[in-house]
Amino acid sequence: MTAEDYEIRSADTPFKGFSRIERFRFRHRRFTGDWTPELEREIYVRGHAAGVLPYDPKLDRVLVVEQFRMAAVVAGRPSHWTLEVPAGLVRPGENPEEVARRELVEEAGLAAAELIPLYTFMPSPGSAAETVWLFAALVDLAQAGGLAGVAAEDEDIRIVVMETEEAFARMRRGEIDNAITLLSLQWLQLNRERLRASR
Repeated sequence: MTAEDYEIRSADTPFKGFSRIERFRFRHRRFTGDWTPELEREIYVRGHAAGVLPYDPKLDRVLVVEQFRMAAVVAGRPSHWTLEVPAGLVRPGENPEEVARRELVEEAGLAAAELIPLYTFMPSPGSAAETVWLFAALVDLAQAGGLAGVAAEDEDIRIVVMETEEAFARMRRGEIDNAITLLSLQWLQLNRERLRASR
């Protein structure tokens, strides 16, 4: 399938605020070769994002940030304060690595000499036009902790440092339940021993 196998009939923006909703009427070619009827879909557009997992291979600890999320309220999640890796939106003119470094400083008070690229993915291609770039940062977490966030953005963030095994246990118990953090921790499960052996 190529760009010649779909056709956008119309597009408009019924809502624009912190994010926006774009509505499309379109059709696409089926795998059988014929065309679908005209379909209508609303797509959530927030922008692209980058996240970074801070990991201390010497102490075998990870850092996550805790903050209130209105989407967790709407989704009916057990906790409305989520545990996440530091992450932020890619601003015009930035590349994902720059965003990961910026968020590491703003949300965790850390700087990383090296970022390890993990994954690039779409969290919800059925309804959201967002790409996420994930990284890991090897850092010293001996003194990490406290509160953080950018006041101008009304961020209220608590820094949480925990043993890696505890992070894995919280993931298994469903206490860590967002895709960016789950993917980051699952990557660490696969690469932890290698990272520790190389330090």
